[in-house]
Amino acid sequence: MAATGVPPLPSTPPARSPLFRAEQFVWLTARVLEQRLFAYHFLHGSPEAVEAALDAYRNEDGGYGHALDPDLRGPVSQPLHSTHALRVLDAVERCGGQRVERLCRYLTSVSTPAGALPEVHPSQRGYPTAPFVPVGGDPSPGSPARGRADLHGSLLTTGPVVGLLHRNEVWHAWLFRATDFCWQAVEALGKSHPYEVEAAVTFLDSAPDRPRAEAAADRLGRLVREQRLVALDPDRLDAFPVASGYAPGEHRFPHDFARRPDSLARAWFTDAEMARSLDHLAAGQREDGGWPVSRPRWAAVPALEARSLVTIEALRTLRAHGRFVG
Repeated sequence: MAATGVPPLPSTPPARSPLFRAEQFVWLTARVLEQRLFAYHFLHGSPEAVEAALDAYRNEDGGYGHALDPDLRGPVSQPLHSTHALRVLDAVERCGGQRVERLCRYLTSVSTPAGALPEVHPSQRGYPTAPFVPVGGDPSPGSPARGRADLHGSLLTTGPVVGLLHRNEVWHAWLFRATDFCWQAVEALGKSHPYEVEAAVTFLDSAPDRPRAEAAADRLGRLVREQRLVALDPDRLDAFPVASGYAPGEHRFPHDFARRPDSLARAWFTDAEMARSLDHLAAGQREDGGWPVSRPRWAAVPALEARSLVTIEALRTLRAHGRFVG
């Protein structure tokens, strides 16, 4: 048959594959940003389309708001939104340039004197926020410097931001102080919890001092196993207590710490432990095509938006470890 000049229809995943089922879920429920992220990762979508969707969340101060992280509603910029934005830009290989320079200026403005970022800046107060996300104290009167001094920095927030910036070879004056804070926080970790460990892993996976990172990761892996912060056998969850302060059933598994085979956390687990973890992840896909969110449901819309994020991350993790998705 002669060519008609009509472009071919885009290829679609095989029917009933995990990817096909997830695609239906994403088109039905996801925000534009997650729809375009899904298309970029799995349907040959363009990075420019993802960037355009992400720009809708950017504020004049260089930070991001408008519920980019679904658990923080309202328009104000927040460090957690910055982490989310950097993950998106890293995923589409656009983590650089003036956009990131402006973001680093925003991060400087809300960090402590030591360069650490608060989990939630006090400007969030008054907007709907997940009850398990701690909002900082009331904004301090007086100069911006006094307000920063009253904040408390957190590895949970600072680690992923610093790790993602190093991963993309971004350099900024603030990053030197923030990196020092992360090193001190990681190497001082004693009693910890899974999400803090995941933040530490994101930092260590891209920290410039590789021997130091490998040594810190080795110690952290022993801590994770000793404190039973990871469920090593999904069929025996009663043998692995949920971390203090976490919701019932909010277990973390090996794939949550080692989302890519090249992560330093991959060495923490045997091949059999990782295989069981990935089997459990693959089996978690629900009838509607999406994956569930382990955190407590506190409102309908944030819960639905978070499921799209978790679904895309589940597919990326499975694919990174060589599992068939479609």
